[in-house]
Order: sequence, then structure tokens, then C-alpha cells
Amino acid sequence: MPTFSQRMEELRKKKGLSQKAVAEAVGITSRTYQRYEAGEREAAVSTLIRMADFYDVTIDYLVGRTDSEGM
Repeated sequence: MPTFSQRMEELRKKKGLSQKAVAEAVGITSRTYQRYEAGEREAAVSTLIRMADFYDVTIDYLVGRTDSEGM
């Protein structure tokens, strides 16, 4: 099953966005977002919620607990 970092990269590329654009949209620094995709850092719950909302997926999908994007 994909990891959080893999899902982050997959969803971002699917939307054709840069790491910087996503970081700005969810209110974090681009370096923090880079660390998420590199698997160097875990996101706080509040950040997970914003990212799930931004990508229109569930948190479970985002963190790799399910392969179903929707609710």
C-alpha cells in the first residue's frame, strides 16, 4: 500500500501542480511540503485535514489506509 509521501506526490502530479503551489494553498512552507513528499516529516492532523480537503480525498486515502479516494 502506498505511503503518505507517495500519495502526496501522486496527487500533486495528477493535478499538475508544483510543490510550492500546493504548500501555499494549504498554508505551509514549500520546504515543509518537500519534507512530506520525501518522507522526512509527518503532517499534523490540522495539516492533514487541509491537504485532504485540497485534494478532495479522505485522510485515510492520503495516509495510505485505503485505496478509495472518496468517502
